[in-house]
Amino acid sequence: MTTSHYMAEGVLAAPFVIVCLLYLAAAFRDAAWPVYRIGLFAVGTAAAVVSVLGPLPRMAHDSFVIHMTGHLLLGMLAPLCMVLAAPVTLALRTLPVPSAKKLSKLLRSRFVAIVSHPLTATVLNIGGLWLLYTTGLYASMHESVVVYTAVHIHIFLAGYVFTASIIYIDPAPHRYSFLFRSGVLVTALAGHGILSKYLYASPPPGVGQEAAQAGSMLMYYGGDAADIAIMVILCWHWYKAARPRQEEAMAA
Repeated sequence: MTTSHYMAEGVLAAPFVIVCLLYLAAAFRDAAWPVYRIGLFAVGTAAAVVSVLGPLPRMAHDSFVIHMTGHLLLGMLAPLCMVLAAPVTLALRTLPVPSAKKLSKLLRSRFVAIVSHPLTATVLNIGGLWLLYTTGLYASMHESVVVYTAVHIHIFLAGYVFTASIIYIDPAPHRYSFLFRSGVLVTALAGHGILSKYLYASPPPGVGQEAAQAGSMLMYYGGDAADIAIMVILCWHWYKAARPRQEEAMAA
C-alpha cells in the first residue's frame, strides 16, 4: 500500500461520513422521523466505510475473498440499507422550500429518468461487474489509484441506483410496474449468478483458482441473500398495493 492508496481510502470514506452526519442532522430536526431509518442509514454507512477504509481494503489487495467481501458490503448491503433509510424523503421534509423544489425538479429530470430506469440501472450494476472481472480492469485497479477510486465509486452508486430503481422507498416520479421491475430483478439476479459461476471456472488475471472459487462462491450466495431481501420487499409492496383492489372487488 502506497501513500496514494491511503489517500484514496480517505477520499472514498469521507463522503459517506459527511452524508451520514447530514442525514443525522436532518433526522434530529424532524421529530417524527422513524428511528429505524436512522439505524439503517448508520448501518449502511458503516458497511460502506469498512469496505473502503482500514484493514479490509488493504487485505483485499492480496485476497480475492476479502475483495469480494468488500464488494458485497459496498455494492449491496450499503445501498440496500441506505435506500431503505429514505434519504431523499428526509431531505424533502427538512430542506428549505426553494432547495426542496430544486431537488424535486432534479428527480423529474430526463437525466434521472434515464439513469433510474430499471434496465439502465441493471446494465450499470451487473454490466459493470462483468466489465470489472472479465477484462483487465480488475488488475488495473490494483495498479492505478485513479482506477481503484473510480471502480469503488461506481460499485456503490450503481448498487444504490439499481436498488432504488427496483424498490420505491423514496419519491420516484418515473415509476414502472411491479411486473416489469420483478422481471428486471430476476434478470439481474441471473446475470449476477452467471458471473459468479464464470469466475469460479475462469478467474480474473492474477487470481489463483482456489481463491477464485472461494470468492465466487461468496459472491454467489452473498449476492443471492441481498437480492432475496430486495425481492421480499418488492413483493410486500406489490401485495400492499393490490390488497385495496381485492377488498373493493370483494365488497362489490
